[in-house]
Amino acid sequence: MIRSILIAILVIGVAGAAYWGYQEHQEKNAILINAENNYQRAFHDLTYQMDLLHDKIGTTLAMNSRKSLSPALTDVWRLTSQAHGDVGQLPLTLLPFNKTEAFLSNIGNFSYRTSVRDLDKKPLSDKEYAQLDHLYKQSEDIQNELRRVQHLVIKNKLRWMDVEMALANNRENADNTIIDGFKTVEKKVEGYEETNIGGPSFVNYQNKDKNYKYLNGKTISKQQAVEVARKYASMPKTKNVKVTDNGKGSAYDFYSVLLKNSKGQEASLDITKKGGYPIYLIQSRKINKQKISLNDAANRAADFLKKNNYKDLELFESSQYDTIGVFSFVQTVNGVRIYPDAIKMKVALDNGQVVGFAAEDFLMSHHTRNIPKPTITKEDAKGYLNPKLKVMEERQAIIINELGEEVLCYEFMGTLGKDTYRIFINANDGTEEKVEKLKNAEPIYRDLVKNKA
Repeated sequence: MIRSILIAILVIGVAGAAYWGYQEHQEKNAILINAENNYQRAFHDLTYQMDLLHDKIGTTLAMNSRKSLSPALTDVWRLTSQAHGDVGQLPLTLLPFNKTEAFLSNIGNFSYRTSVRDLDKKPLSDKEYAQLDHLYKQSEDIQNELRRVQHLVIKNKLRWMDVEMALANNRENADNTIIDGFKTVEKKVEGYEETNIGGPSFVNYQNKDKNYKYLNGKTISKQQAVEVARKYASMPKTKNVKVTDNGKGSAYDFYSVLLKNSKGQEASLDITKKGGYPIYLIQSRKINKQKISLNDAANRAADFLKKNNYKDLELFESSQYDTIGVFSFVQTVNGVRIYPDAIKMKVALDNGQVVGFAAEDFLMSHHTRNIPKPTITKEDAKGYLNPKLKVMEERQAIIINELGEEVLCYEFMGTLGKDTYRIFINANDGTEEKVEKLKNAEPIYRDLVKNKA
């Protein structure tokens, strides 16, 4: 009898394990299929955008009137932005593709700067038309190569997941049609003369420094990285630790640290080798029923920043998703918000633990700035606003504009009807740099994070 019971239990256990394994397999397949679909969509969108871009640049060469040319150049700028976004969604992080990205950025910068100026007073010069003609021919080369790759992808039913695996395992030199095609695109762009895409009208915002040049401190060891990870994750006695160096092709050097405690909780962090600064922190655990308010969680986040010596950060956005509070902090200097110096955090609303921390933007841009004085007054800047906008808050701020440049602005928060907007007016010439429609009225916390030391 006991033997039968044991056999029955064993059968049930095996069946349960098999079912669990089947479920895991199905979920994994679903994730892989979704990723593959996203990659395929981004690639075919990129090819389509390059077709449109080539044709649109061609039409601008036949135009002369401001009425037609300015909107056409605006379309060129929009298409390059979309193409650039599609490139960013492909698994090409470890594949050198910076020349092509820079090429798209240069087209975007040229078309943006030209479209916003008064072409009646300052029409396109012969040199600018020559540059447009060069861009037209170069975009055709990229278009043709992408079409060739697209044809082979469809014909041979190639998978982008294989590309991702090849790049992750440093097998990009193997025979891979997609990788070879994108390398050909990169070589074609690299072969263009710099003068063809140069000149004063171009500002390459892809040269944004990704090597964390503002970091201070010495290079840390793996053991020191572990200590930093334990401090940020509040896991001082963790014994199960895994540390790896960044992979080939990364734009900067960092350690990836994985911590696991006796309760099964995990924390993963990326930490810069220079200075030992955490880039990301993710705490993996089940978050239970909410016990603290969003405001309490914001205070916990501010305390976390104080504890880790982040100074003069202001919480400017907060939101709640289920039982997690999400917060964005920015640097403030003499009352001026420095939006490039941003840190995002997630706090569990069951016990106030910081379960997410992202400081990449902060680490890439934070440095001592000489903030210029505005050329126009705040009242002058208000004159550029929609007169129906009811201004609720106003301040000075530094933002990144469409060309990737830091600009000093007047920031106005106001309402128009039932909607809330954040509008940035250039403090030098009154240009409307950016308009953001806020999704909802989230609480704004004005407490500054100060170091007590």
